[in-house]
Amino acid sequence: MTGAALTWQQLRDLNLSEVEDAGDGWSEVSSRAGSDRDATDSAMSAKLRETQESESSRAALGRLERLSRNFQYVHAEAGLISTTLNGLTTELATPKKQLTQALQDAADLGFTVQQDGSVRYPAATTEGLLGAQDHLGGSANGTTRLPLDPRPSPAAPGPLSIPNPNAAEARAIADRVARAVGSAGEIDARYARALRKLKAAKGLDVTTATFADVARDTAAVRDTARRYLEQGIPENKSPAERKAWWDALSEEQQREYIDVAPDLVGYLDGIPAVARDEANRNYLPLLIDELEREGGGGAETKLAALRGIEQKLSEPTRPPMYLLGIGAEGNGRAIVSYGNPDTSRNVSAYVPGLSNRLDEEFVNGTMKRALDTAKGAKKYDESSAAIIWLGYDAPLSADVASESSAKKGAPLYNSFMSGLVATNEHKDSHFTAIGHSYGSLTVGTASQRDGGIPGVDDIILVGSPGTGVSKAEDLGVGEGHVFVGAAENDPVTHLPTKQEAGVGALAANFGLPPGPVTKGVGFQSEDLYFGKDPASKAFGATRFQVDNGPRPVFDLGGFDAHSQYFTPERDAISADNIARIVAGKAEGIKGEAWR
Repeated sequence: MTGAALTWQQLRDLNLSEVEDAGDGWSEVSSRAGSDRDATDSAMSAKLRETQESESSRAALGRLERLSRNFQYVHAEAGLISTTLNGLTTELATPKKQLTQALQDAADLGFTVQQDGSVRYPAATTEGLLGAQDHLGGSANGTTRLPLDPRPSPAAPGPLSIPNPNAAEARAIADRVARAVGSAGEIDARYARALRKLKAAKGLDVTTATFADVARDTAAVRDTARRYLEQGIPENKSPAERKAWWDALSEEQQREYIDVAPDLVGYLDGIPAVARDEANRNYLPLLIDELEREGGGGAETKLAALRGIEQKLSEPTRPPMYLLGIGAEGNGRAIVSYGNPDTSRNVSAYVPGLSNRLDEEFVNGTMKRALDTAKGAKKYDESSAAIIWLGYDAPLSADVASESSAKKGAPLYNSFMSGLVATNEHKDSHFTAIGHSYGSLTVGTASQRDGGIPGVDDIILVGSPGTGVSKAEDLGVGEGHVFVGAAENDPVTHLPTKQEAGVGALAANFGLPPGPVTKGVGFQSEDLYFGKDPASKAFGATRFQVDNGPRPVFDLGGFDAHSQYFTPERDAISADNIARIVAGKAEGIKGEAWR
C-alpha cells in the first residue's frame, strides 16, 4: 500500500487477515529465536563451561556467545516487525470499516462512488412553492474536514427552489469516504516509515552498535504503534480487572507491552510483579535518556537516583530486587520490592515521609530500610517480601504542615495495595502497611477511604506525628493489629498540636523561624500535630520497644532517632519487632508501655 497515494479501492480490497497472518509469522520467528537463544545459553554454553576447560572449549564458547547474540538480535527485530504489523492491522481496521459502511450506504441509496472518490447521485423530483421541480443528478466531492464545514452544497439552488435532496446525502457519503481514506493513508505512511527502519545489518556479527540500532528501532516502533498499544489498556478499571486483562493477553501481546511500550504497563497496578519488573527495567534507560535531554537541577537530582537504581539492579541481592514502578513526575517515583510480592505470603509496603524524594539519599538510605525489613522477616518466614513505596510526593521541609500530600497519596497507595491483592498467589496472604513519619499520616488517610486499605491485616506506625484518627481501631484492621514504635528522642513523635504551638512551632522544627520544637511545659496533651499520639494509651495501639536514639542536638532539632527504626545496626530491637510483625509473628515482639 505504500508509495503512491492510497485510493479508496485499495482500502476496500485490503485483506487485513493477510497482514495479521504476516504479524503472526514474524512473532513465531521471534519466539523461536528467543527459545534458541535460551537453549544456546543454558543447554550448550552452560554445560560446556561446567565440563570443559581448554583452549578449544573457550573458542567454542566464543562461537556460542556469538550465536546467542545473533538469536537475540533476530528475536528483538522479528518481534518489532510483528508489533508493527499488529499495530497496522488494528489501526487500519477502523477506517476500513468506515469505508465499507459508506460504500454500503451509497449502494442502498442508488449512488455511485466514482474512481476519484466523488459520489454521483441520481435526478429527483420535489414539490415546492412553484410546484413540482425536477432536479438533475450530479456529483459531490468529499473533504477530510469535519462535517458541517462551510462549503456550499453541490448545484446550489436559487432562492425559491428546493435542492436535490440527494445532493446533501451524496456529499456526506463522499466526506466519509475521503476521511476514511485520509486516515488510512496517514496510518499507512506512519507504519511504512517504521517498517523501512527494520532492516537487518549485513553480515552475521552482532555488535554493540547493532544492539544500539535495535534500541533505535524499538523507539521508532514505540512512537508508531503507541496508539495501538494504548487503546487496549483498561486505565480506568480496577487492579483486579487489569489483572484479568493482562492474563487474557497472548504471550506475544504481553511481550509487545514489555519490550516496546514498557512505560504503559510498568506502573500499572494489577500487572504481575515479574512483568512490571521487566517492563520497568526496559523503561529505566529510556527515562534516563529523557531526563538527560531535559537537563536542569531537578532532572539531575532524579538522574543521580535513577543511575543508582540501575546500578543496584545489576547487583544480586538476597532477596532479589523487583522494580515495580519508576517515574519522573513530581519529585520522582520509585516502587521497589525485595522479594517477589506475588509469590510471598507475607508482604509489607512501607510509605516514607518527610523529605523523601527520588534522589541519592532515597536510593542509598531509604531503600535499604525495605531490604533490612525483608531480610529480617525472612528469618521468621522465608515467604516474605518488603516494599518501599514512593508513589506520591512526600512533603518537603515546611510542606509537612499540610495534609494535602497525604490526601493525594492515599488513593494511589490503596490502588497499589489492591494490585498486590489481585496478583498475590496465596489464599492466606498477610499484608502489612507501614507508615514512617509523615507516611503514617498517608497510611492513616488511606485507611479512611471506602473499604479501608485493601488486603491489609496489620499496620505499623513508626516516628509518627499522628495519623489523622483518634483511635487505633479507626484504622480498620481490628483490635491488636496496629503497632507503634516511637523513640523518646525522636522529635517528630513529640510535635505540638496546631492549637498548642501553631504552624510556627512546626516550622521551627525544620530550621525555620525560632519557636518550640517539641512538647514542653504546658504542652502535655496526648495529641500531636496530626491527631492523637499513636504511642499513647488513648490511641490504643500495641506499642513495641525501640531504642531511644541519640538526643537532638541542644534539643533544637536533629533527627537521628527519627531515622533508625528499620536499621538493625542502629536499632536492633525495633528492626526485629518490625520484621516479626511483617512475617506474621507479632506474638513474639517486645512490647513497651504507653506514654
